Amino acid sequence: MANTLLKVTGLKVAYGGIQAVKGVDLEVNDGELVTLIGSNGAGKTTTMKAITGTQPMLDGDIEYMGKSIRGRGAWDMVKEGLAMVPEGRGVFARMSITENLQMGAYIRNDKAEIAADIEKMFELFPRLRERKDQLAGTLSGGEQQMLAMGRALMSRPKVLLLDEPSMGLSPIMVDKIFEVVRDVSARGVTILLVEQNASRALGIANRGYVMESGNISMSGDAKALLNDPRVRAAYLGE
Repeated sequence: MANTLLKVTGLKVAYGGIQAVKGVDLEVNDGELVTLIGSNGAGKTTTMKAITGTQPMLDGDIEYMGKSIRGRGAWDMVKEGLAMVPEGRGVFARMSITENLQMGAYIRNDKAEIAADIEKMFELFPRLRERKDQLAGTLSGGEQQMLAMGRALMSRPKVLLLDEPSMGLSPIMVDKIFEVVRDVSARGVTILLVEQNASRALGIANRGYVMESGNISMSGDAKALLNDPRVRAAYLGE
């Protein structure tokens, strides 16, 4: 039986008087790459924020490694092995690439291993090595996305949450980001990927959930969803 790391049950989230998430159920098993797709405003990012404790829940529960994490803050969750790369990247603009990566390891104190992990990030993202002393704010969008992913990985997460990693990037950079997501997954990190680029996300995922107007409308094997005529009509322009 699959070991479920993350389980969301009956999640409801409201902004003001508007209910953005209306009772979502989803789960992510150990070692899986699961994607949550849907159009803009479907409630995907709000779901991610609720999972990481940056957005209060109205109702429902979130279990991580078999325990409820409802009401716990983002700081706590990083220590527990749940790290998120937010939409819009959020790098420390006035710090260098190396300093940003060091910040990702703020919950750790194993200096030699932190240094070794920074080296691993430079292997994963050779472009960052070339610019390691450059201020993060001067990087291109794609480079900032790589840095944000590298920074999150520095905490050695069990589950990595990625919110719209390809948004606003050039086609070449989108290719690179999806290559890295696949690589990180192959290294054994469990991933929940929120992505508007449905075909690319379903192309690398094990399973997928389709979100519409705050609800999960479809779920299942990623390849099956990719070939489903309803998904192709709604999200792949067919």
